[in-house]
Amino acid sequence: MAFDSGDRPLHELLSRDMVDIYVGTENTHWILHEKLLCYRSRFFRNIFWRKTGKKESVYGLPDEEDEPFKLFVGWLYSERIPTPRTEEDLSPLLDVYLMAEKWEIKKLMLEVLDAVRTYYHETDTWPSLRRVQYIYSNSDVESPMRQLLVSCVARMLVTGEGMPRHWQSALCNNGQLAVDVILCVQKWNLEPEKIPEPREQSVAPIMKEAQAHGLKTDDDDEKLDWGDGLTPPQSRDQSQADEDE
Repeated sequence: MAFDSGDRPLHELLSRDMVDIYVGTENTHWILHEKLLCYRSRFFRNIFWRKTGKKESVYGLPDEEDEPFKLFVGWLYSERIPTPRTEEDLSPLLDVYLMAEKWEIKKLMLEVLDAVRTYYHETDTWPSLRRVQYIYSNSDVESPMRQLLVSCVARMLVTGEGMPRHWQSALCNNGQLAVDVILCVQKWNLEPEKIPEPREQSVAPIMKEAQAHGLKTDDDDEKLDWGDGLTPPQSRDQSQADEDE
């Protein structure tokens, strides 16, 4: 069956042919329009519109969850994704996004990306560590959702006061995340004159900060008190010289 890549109205995609999709460990049964499903996704075109062999009409998705797949079906027929209202709403939305990546559905990816971006903007919040870790665990390096979340994290860390301990630990343990944050900051093309130049500044503040974080030096409060019967090294050398005479 030939595939037309141009936009087509919904009524032209509601063909008589239907396919059976079974989702999750409970095998939740969905009956969907074959032409619509294949029009939206190359992944499903390769399954149901094979050029050779027996035509398939049944497919199982045992690794997917019911709630995000329900959102996918809603988008399939409306091309709309509900805007998340609470942080909890992001869970199925991120799963729908991962489906879109696996099933090569660019429009759905863009819809979810914009919904997630809008949520963080309107709530004036940043992605939590667990959200970032979830996406990193289930996506590839070039994933647009990775790029969106790490861009938010980079701004949060650069403009915030100090480094939250849980983020510090995460960056230490996940080298790719740390690299991505640095690469993101590089893309900002900051004006050099607005960035501190350590080669032109005093090193004293660096030493002071290190001491504040626990660096021990010989001018700490734990100095030896030479007035308590201890002999400074120079005095001992002089005493030995006097004895030799």
